[in-house]
Parts: sequence; C-alpha cells; structure tokens
Amino acid sequence: MENVILIGFMGSGKSSLGVKLSYRMKMPLLDTDKMIERKQGCTISGLFQERGEEAFRAMETECIREIGNQKGSYVISTGGGLPVKEENRALLQELGTVVYLRIRPETVYERLKEDTTRPLLQGEDPMEKIKTLMEERKEAYANCAELIIDVDDVETESILGQITRYCRKKQYAGVQRRKTAPGTKLLVINGPNLNFLGIREKSVYGTEDYNFLLHMLAQKGKEENCRIEVFQSNHEGAIIDRIQDAYFDHTDGIVINPGAFTHYSYAIRDALASITVPKVEVHISDITKREEFRKISVTKEVCDTQIYGQGLKGYLMAVDYILKEKRTNFK
Repeated sequence: MENVILIGFMGSGKSSLGVKLSYRMKMPLLDTDKMIERKQGCTISGLFQERGEEAFRAMETECIREIGNQKGSYVISTGGGLPVKEENRALLQELGTVVYLRIRPETVYERLKEDTTRPLLQGEDPMEKIKTLMEERKEAYANCAELIIDVDDVETESILGQITRYCRKKQYAGVQRRKTAPGTKLLVINGPNLNFLGIREKSVYGTEDYNFLLHMLAQKGKEENCRIEVFQSNHEGAIIDRIQDAYFDHTDGIVINPGAFTHYSYAIRDALASITVPKVEVHISDITKREEFRKISVTKEVCDTQIYGQGLKGYLMAVDYILKEKRTNFK
C-alpha cells in the first residue's frame, strides 16, 4: 500500500482523521506540523512569530522531502498551507494518494473560534480571514488531490470508509496494470528551451527546473512499472531522428512537447505521423490564453490528444493516457 496524504484547510480534521485512518489501515502516522515542531524545538505559532511564514514554508518542503526518503508506507497529515507551494504539491503527488478534505468556511469558524494557537487566524474578523485564505488555496488543494471528500456534517466512519475503499481499489488497479502492461516503454520528447525550465518566464512555466521534471517522470515510471526515457533537444533534426528511432526500438508511446516547433514544424509533424503508437502533445501553459501564434499546432492532428495548461502535471496525465490505451489494446 502506498502513502495516504491528507490535505485541506485548518479545522478540516486532518489530524484526528489521520489517527483513526492510521489504525484502520495499519500504517504509521506522520504529522508534518509535529515533525517540524520536534525538529525545530518550537511551536508552529512560535516559528511564525520568530522566523516568518516564508521560512516556515521552506521547513515544510524539507519535511516532505525527508518523508520521501523514508521506507515504508504512512498516513501523512499535512499543515493547511503546505500544498499552496507548487513544489510541495508535486512532492506530495510523488509520495502517494493525496486526499483533500474539503470544508465550508462556516464549519471551520465554528470549530476554531476558540483556538488561539492558529497564527494565521489571529487578529480582527477571523471569519473573513478564513474565507479569504480558503479562496486563495482551494485551487491548489483541488489540483494536488486525486480524491476530494466533503467533510461538513459527515460522520467520521463515512469519511474513513471512502478513503480506504478508494485506496484498496487503486491498489488492486495497480496490480492489474502491472499484469496487463509488462515491459512498457515510453518516450518523452522535449523541444527547444524546455531545458531552461525554472529559468525562463517563471510566471508562465513555473519555478521548477528541468531536473525536477526528470525526477517526476522517473518516479512515475517506478510507480507504473514502466520505462520512461526523456529526450530533449533544441534542434529540429535531432528531434526527428529520435522520433524515427522510436520505430526501431519498439517504443510503446510518445509524449511530446515540441516547444516552438509546435507552430510550424511540418517535418516533426510528418515524423510523428509515421509512428503508429499512442502519442500525446503536451504544453505546460494554457496556449489558448496566450499569443495568437501559440494557438496554432501543426503537430496536434497527428497526436491522439493534446494536454495544455496543467503545468508539469500534464506530463503525468499524458503518461496515464498512453498507459490506459495500452491496457485497453492489451485486453
């Protein structure tokens, strides 16, 4: 069984549910806030006061990385703001099944109105602060999670049942996937300037660098029991050569982000058309909301589907698409 990670706003029940889920699933519990407090020798509110929120968020990232290096499977309860940082969301998704415990602002207020240990709720009008923070974070929570559970007025046993059933179903599907897709070999091709991730236009392409993408895909390969090779070039001819090589090395599927070649390289388009395996075109940004020329793709029509605007997560979605196609054909 892989790790189960609970995320959500403060007061959503991550800590209390984590304890009960730990007993039910017979997995040790890790609480990121408590881990940080033990390591720093200070309470969370004290860390906020002494070092500030930015420093605390860096501690959360370090904590998640440490958990990733541990052996075994855990139930992991996270701090409410931990998934807001893009790097943290990617790390959580690598760790296992992320469950978002979604809650209404009114419920949070009722649960926490007497709690003086929450540094982000101190001051005037805590209800308005709750609404503002939840609005800021809701997209990050939803994008990070693969299972979302509304916890307002829901019995604990019902929530625990939903999580355990989902995890067992996922575990079974993983076993079946390994049985039906042996030796799968996928090729990820990145075009010009993708090697400059984390350097170029961070507001558009994010702050994660190219090595982070490589690590993310390597982890995905381990999870899916398949081989994922990543190739990057700033040169059109090299990309065409690699696509052609895929025919001879029995590649099972291609994920390609052609970069700027997307908009005009008919040579890459023709090379892709020559390979009759599942192919997915990926773009990190939402190309439909950018310059007019970026909305044009000459390679899209020779790919099975196009994924855009999902950040680096789009690569994982593309891998899932190809593996699903392969499993269907295998049956």
